[in-house]
Amino acid sequence: MELFFPEDNLHRMTPEETQISDLRVEPYPDGRRLRVDIEITPFQKRPYLEFVLRDAAGEEVSSVSMVEPLSWKLEFTMHVRAELHNPYTLEARLFYPEGSAAEPKTISFNVDPQPVDDKPIDPSPDKPFDPTQDRPFDPTQDKPFDPTQDKPVSA
Repeated sequence: MELFFPEDNLHRMTPEETQISDLRVEPYPDGRRLRVDIEITPFQKRPYLEFVLRDAAGEEVSSVSMVEPLSWKLEFTMHVRAELHNPYTLEARLFYPEGSAAEPKTISFNVDPQPVDDKPIDPSPDKPFDPTQDRPFDPTQDKPFDPTQDKPVSA
């Protein structure tokens, strides 16, 4: 995420003029999470935002509500909590409790999980991992380590 510092000379919009200027969705490789990026016009008064994720059947799969965000450039993660049913539609709605609301913005996309590599993570690439030990197994030692002594167990 890039750091965002507001510019001093920006023209900030009134609630009636505030709207969503950009909405992007990028599925994570696991197929269970979505990165959502949204930009709204600079505002004088902080708006409310609602996001609803729907599957191909139109069923709500996930939702997020934001109350008075501090920035007009936001990014967050949504979780897909049901079986995958492409295509998905994300609707973003900007509104003010007093009644002013912008036109909702909608984006459609597919979630295609990538195959997962089930190999265990090797904590030490130069030594094989022994799950029964607190530390990597040392093949030059034919005796297990004694964790309390931090040396091989003597016979």
